[in-house]
Amino acid sequence: MLGSYFPILIVAMLLGAVTQWFVSSSYRRYSKVPLATGHSGAEVARRMLDAEGLHKVGIEIVPGELTDHYDPRSDVLRLSKDVYHGRSVAAAGIAAHEAGHAVQHARGFIAARVRQVLVPTANIGSSLAFPLILAGLFIGMTGLIMVGVIMFAGAVAFQLVTLPVEFDASRRALAALNIGNVLPEDQVRGARTVLSAAALTYIAATLVAVLQLLYFLGLARR
Repeated sequence: MLGSYFPILIVAMLLGAVTQWFVSSSYRRYSKVPLATGHSGAEVARRMLDAEGLHKVGIEIVPGELTDHYDPRSDVLRLSKDVYHGRSVAAAGIAAHEAGHAVQHARGFIAARVRQVLVPTANIGSSLAFPLILAGLFIGMTGLIMVGVIMFAGAVAFQLVTLPVEFDASRRALAALNIGNVLPEDQVRGARTVLSAAALTYIAATLVAVLQLLYFLGLARR
């Protein structure tokens, strides 16, 4: 019964490997292209935030590589060291993208609000869904499988809502980089490539999650 799950695992591994390669190669390529204006990632983010009137949003360094994120609870932009100090096209694109999330939060972007509400559901679903489904299969209890499927559906909903949130943050970032003359047009294209590569990871993860959900629904109906 679980043997038919292996194709999904293979798809997940292949998509994960391909998207990760694309992200890494795009980041490496454009991290070597100096920003024409000479601004650092932190400076790019600060300019974008200030232009939106978000002067109180902080910017900090976070350990790791590509660990950049916006924390809505603390209202702080956390950038990895290479992005914070980096003066490359890649650093500018990533910093502006994360600043885009701060703008979403300030403007009450509905998809971002929904995603924030779904965080607890996604965490619970990700941690408990698989054990419940496996336990239900082991003891032959369809109801337990369905509970696990419902929990996993919450995690999938989070993935689906994440897509418009990430796309919108990139849209805001590229508009700011273009309008604010932070990057010339050819470098905006480079930033777009980096952000598009990152977006593919979300698309791939969502596709795999939907395939898993459909498979688990099939198990629950047997």
